[in-house]
Amino acid sequence: MSKNVKSGLEGLLTPDNSILVLIDHQPFQFSNLNSHEPTMIINAVTGLSKAAKIFNVPTILTTVVEERGGLIIKQIQDVFPEQKPINRTFINTWQDPNVTDIVAASGRKQLIIAGLWTEVCVAMPAIQAVGEGYDVFVVTDACGAVSEEAHDMAIRRMVQHGVTPITWLSVASEWQRDWARLETAGQLASLMIDHAGATGVAYSWEQQLLNTPIPQ
Repeated sequence: MSKNVKSGLEGLLTPDNSILVLIDHQPFQFSNLNSHEPTMIINAVTGLSKAAKIFNVPTILTTVVEERGGLIIKQIQDVFPEQKPINRTFINTWQDPNVTDIVAASGRKQLIIAGLWTEVCVAMPAIQAVGEGYDVFVVTDACGAVSEEAHDMAIRRMVQHGVTPITWLSVASEWQRDWARLETAGQLASLMIDHAGATGVAYSWEQQLLNTPIPQ
């Protein structure tokens, strides 16, 4: 285990110590995405983006050479309409001070990353950031690669460097932690209806049953 990886309660995410970086969810990268069904990644990264908004987690959007690779997908941009993604030439986001200076200034140490492709634009910054003392979490279902093997090998490689793989719903659940936190519980439930698949469907059904009068 990497010396940077926390255990026990400290190993769980908190909204106050988290910062999210979304990397290169752009048309060019989606065009050679073969590790996942693209619709699933779009759903996951949209759910992750909305969760960050609910829990007031600072979120950095970044693209690489967007004038050729395309703008960040609409589903993410719509969650952060006021934010212009940071456009890079560096393949490795962590070599661009326009990104890293924002992360450093936040003082937050739980760095959550999702992007395309897993084996390139996610692995590079994740591995480097671990070396700089961040607790790095990669949201695997909001990432994708040119093949299943590439995605799998990238996750295995990052784990060896101390990166923690996680899924978007796990991130949101750790941010919530307690359903008694009513200021976010209702918003998270609505998010699950929209993006948590069968869980959201089951929750909607439960609400239907609870709100259906019993004939006398």
